[in-house]
Amino acid sequence: MERDAFIPQIGEIIDIKQETPDVKTFRVRGVGEKLFDHIPGQCAMLIVPGVGESMISITSSPTITDYKEFSIKRCGHVTDWLHNAQPGQQIAIRGPIGNGFPVDTAFKGKDMLVIAGGIGIAPVHSVVNYMLAKREDYGRIQVIYGSRSKADLVRLDEMQEVWMKAPNTQIDLTIDRAEEGWDGHVGFVPPYVTELKPDNGMTVIMCGPPILIHLSLVELQKLGFKDTQVFTTMEMRMKCGIGKCGRCNIGDKFVCKDGPVFSFDQLSKLTGEY
Repeated sequence: MERDAFIPQIGEIIDIKQETPDVKTFRVRGVGEKLFDHIPGQCAMLIVPGVGESMISITSSPTITDYKEFSIKRCGHVTDWLHNAQPGQQIAIRGPIGNGFPVDTAFKGKDMLVIAGGIGIAPVHSVVNYMLAKREDYGRIQVIYGSRSKADLVRLDEMQEVWMKAPNTQIDLTIDRAEEGWDGHVGFVPPYVTELKPDNGMTVIMCGPPILIHLSLVELQKLGFKDTQVFTTMEMRMKCGIGKCGRCNIGDKFVCKDGPVFSFDQLSKLTGEY
C-alpha cells in the first residue's frame, strides 16, 4: 500500500558531516521501518517536536535505500537544532513532497548540464548521483558549480573524488574571489557559463540564489538555449507542503503540489512573481 506522505515517520540521525562552516550533511534512516521512496528533486519535512519543522531537499539518490541524506544550511530554529544534534538523536520526517525532476522521461538519453551556486547544489546533488548510478541511460554530464569561497563549496570532496572520475563527466568549479590555495577558476557562475560555452543541445538543471538563476538563464538564452530545455526547483517558496498555507502559489500553481520542479517554459506562462 502506498504510504501517505502527510503522515510522519520516525527517523534516526546516523551520521553528520561538516561540509562548510554553515552546512552539514545528515544521514537519516527509518526507525522500525524503511523511510519512503523518492525521486530526485523531491523534498521532505523535517520535524523537531517542540522546535518546529522545515522543508528540506533530499540530497541522496533514490538508488540508496538504507537512508536519506540532507545537506542543510544553518539559518533558523530548526536548522540550529539540527546543527547541534548528535548521531543517535531522532526526528520526525514526512515525505516525499512535491514533484521531482523527470529523470526517467525527459532527461533520459540526453546530455545534461547542471548549474548551481552555494547551497543550491543540494537539490541537484540527488539528480547527479542518480544519473551516475545509471550512467548508461544518460549522455554527457557537465556540472558548473560556484560558491563564495573554496570553504563554501558543498560536497567538494565527493565532486573531486567521485564525480570528476566518472566517465563522460565534466565538473567546472569556480569561487567568487581569488584566495590562497585555490588554483581553479575565479568569478561568478553566470559569466563562467558564457565562458565555457556549453552545447545548446543539452538539457539544463539550475538551482541557486535567484540572481544566479536569472542571470544564468539570460546567458543560456544568448547561447541559443530554449526555455523548454531549462528546469529549476522553486522549493524555497514552500512552507506547509500540502497546499494550504498559500505561501507558495505562483499564479494558479502551488509549488508544493505542482512543483517544486518546473521548466522555464512553464514558469513563463505564469505571473512574474517568481
